[in-house]
Amino acid sequence: MTQYFLDLVYSMTTCMSCFPSSPNLTINHRSFKILRLLGEGGFSYVYLVQDTSGALYALKKIRCPFGQESVQRAMKEVEAYKLFSHPNIIKSIDYTITTDSGRSGTTMIGRDSEDDGTQKTVYILLPYFRRGNLQDAINANLINHTVFPEGKLMRLFLGVCKGLQALHQHRLKEPGARVGGGVEGAEEEGAQPLMSSEVRSQREGGQEGDIRAYAHRDIKPGNVMIDDDGLTPILMDFGSLTPSPTPITSRTLALSVQDSAAENSTMPYRAPELFDVKTGSVLDDKVDIWSMGCTLYCALYGHSPFELATEESGGSLALAVCSGSYTFPEEGRLGGRKPGQKKVSESVKDVVRMCLKVEPSERPGISELIQIVEKVISELGEDEEE
Repeated sequence: MTQYFLDLVYSMTTCMSCFPSSPNLTINHRSFKILRLLGEGGFSYVYLVQDTSGALYALKKIRCPFGQESVQRAMKEVEAYKLFSHPNIIKSIDYTITTDSGRSGTTMIGRDSEDDGTQKTVYILLPYFRRGNLQDAINANLINHTVFPEGKLMRLFLGVCKGLQALHQHRLKEPGARVGGGVEGAEEEGAQPLMSSEVRSQREGGQEGDIRAYAHRDIKPGNVMIDDDGLTPILMDFGSLTPSPTPITSRTLALSVQDSAAENSTMPYRAPELFDVKTGSVLDDKVDIWSMGCTLYCALYGHSPFELATEESGGSLALAVCSGSYTFPEEGRLGGRKPGQKKVSESVKDVVRMCLKVEPSERPGISELIQIVEKVISELGEDEEE
């Protein structure tokens, strides 16, 4: 709690006016009141905020303590929200950049590229989902000794697959075309795209309709929000978004990618090829298929497959992942379903097995996975209880 308080104080000194009743901030001429901290990770924090009309939003704050390089990394996430328009992918609403002197606005990186020695913070305004994320639902199941109805779970899983397909099969838009999830006011006054060189390079030199695929690289239950209808999953958090495929042409690049994965890809859901990146290899979107298998397993049993394996054996999580060492727990055993709870169908387990192949080429692509999941859903039929 001490860190939460210190971070809130830091926020108030950079972009907020402090009133007796509550902290407030302004993002591009819109006033918001901070209600509470929703979560944190690394240099980012997410707050629940409310505007003057009473509408609720999630505000992601990204500290940039390492100068312009870390600002560009944060802006890469801002730009990623503008690349995709899909009902299963989150859309940003607005953003701002502030400095420790309190200056804020929609200054483009291209216009603010000089490192002036001040620490900047990027704020991204996002929709707020009252139901939280898939991890929240999994935690509720563990507390209440309940499980997801399989049909409902697989339909949620299918929605995540379709959102992921929009990343894996992304096509270039016509230059200047507006894509869903854009930033309000970003097109005003001749503003230029806030695109990092890595993302921009994937769009230059191509024609409208050309495929420019991306891998998410951090699929996990905590990055899947549940819409207020309780049925629609929303894929979020594009801080780890990477062009796909990525050829590893040197040892230096291999180590850089490996370090980036260690920082941005959550370990229990990270694909084995990201633990030991080899020179001459090619990393593609199959890293996400592995993470999807881990996510489905977690939704079924309440924990990732490799966390259970290491808990039982006391071994290394990385070793368990790289060797593909996991099992489906038996009913009544550690990590298994409780007596009286419906056993997991073999067809659902088969989806997990297909995704958790150590060799990437043996995993299905996203289109094939969607077809497999649709078939499983049709075989399961409607749940008796939703």
